Amino acid sequence: MLDIKWIRENEGALDTALNKRGAEPMAATLLALDDKRRSVIQKLQDMQSRRNAASKEIGIALGQKNSELAEKLKAEVATIKETMPVAEQEERDAVAALEDALSRIPNVPFDDVPVGKDEHDNVVKHVVGEKPRWNHAAKEHYEIGEALGMMDFERATKLSGSRFTVLTGQLARLERALGQFMIDMHTTEHGYTEVSSPLMVKGDAMYGTGQLPKFEEDLFKTTDGRYLIPTAEVTLTNLVSGEILEQEKLPLRFTALTPSFRSEAGSAGRDTRGMLRQHQFWKCELVSITDQESSIAEHERMTECAENMLKRLGLHFRTMTLCTGDMGFGARKTYDIEVWLPGQDTYREISSCSVCGDFQGRRMNARYRSKDDKALKFVHTLNGSGVAVGRCLIAVMENYLNEDGSVTIPDALLPYMGGLTRIERAA
Repeated sequence: MLDIKWIRENEGALDTALNKRGAEPMAATLLALDDKRRSVIQKLQDMQSRRNAASKEIGIALGQKNSELAEKLKAEVATIKETMPVAEQEERDAVAALEDALSRIPNVPFDDVPVGKDEHDNVVKHVVGEKPRWNHAAKEHYEIGEALGMMDFERATKLSGSRFTVLTGQLARLERALGQFMIDMHTTEHGYTEVSSPLMVKGDAMYGTGQLPKFEEDLFKTTDGRYLIPTAEVTLTNLVSGEILEQEKLPLRFTALTPSFRSEAGSAGRDTRGMLRQHQFWKCELVSITDQESSIAEHERMTECAENMLKRLGLHFRTMTLCTGDMGFGARKTYDIEVWLPGQDTYREISSCSVCGDFQGRRMNARYRSKDDKALKFVHTLNGSGVAVGRCLIAVMENYLNEDGSVTIPDALLPYMGGLTRIERAA
């Protein structure tokens, strides 16, 4: 959430930022809501002041035996007491209207973020590795998995409907191996603390990271009002919700390997074949909680941690700087890591690493105490995939496909595969 004080002081800057994102100007609307909030607060304060003053005047009037004035003042106080609940409700309504409007405004991009409308305007940051060269034809992951007899979409649809997958045997083990490899690497080599956190959260947690109220249609909601997490970013970031941290203890770095649940409300007709876009999938999430001075450097570090995962697996990828029109709601800057999928003959996102500034910290009321002046400041937050397990499985299958239809297991995963070196169809 943005600071209304900053908006009042930077009205033009907000509308410029929204224009870069392809959004309508909102500064005037927000300031009008803030003016109304200020007005009703002042009205209520004036009523309270007059009530207190009149109450004192009653005592003075009674002391002077001026009963007529005392009765007049008593009537005034009674009238104020009768009308104050209305003014108090006006104040609550005005505050709620401003907070709701602010909660729907996206974050302000950094100045160095390329301006653009969509993914076609993203900019290549760097490219790592080379596309594989084979004598045999490339295949898509679902062709490979079905030929192996270990990837079943028909049974998944019978169980749960579309956008679900059943993996069996060695492919199921490979998916598990990938997740274990990721969480091990991030904890032992990159300094993240592993967290096992709930998969269902209250609405406050979704609000804190920006999923609510704007993106409720993308979420799965339980019958008792909780939400299934679309990413462990929600739980890991909200670990510090409402807390005051000491700057000396920052940054905090958390990681979790969890299922994620997304309704994919806006993706009808997209990626319907295979397991690229699922309602349920495993993901290794990275979250950092920092002070304002170190968040930009932490963004580069986090992205490098995700890249190291793909380097260790020997996968070719490119890292993109997202343009203003393609960034997520809460981000000030985002790098997308896109892995090469030979079967699709294209790059596909496998990780997205974002720095959010104090946008989420303000929503969560998560602060830190500066070691220099002891002032309280909102924490800065970052999140990234380290990486999406299902898409990484797809990448391994398509990049390590052999001519006979088997899939070679990358060296980095061999310790997790119980002596297996390749995945083959059972005889």
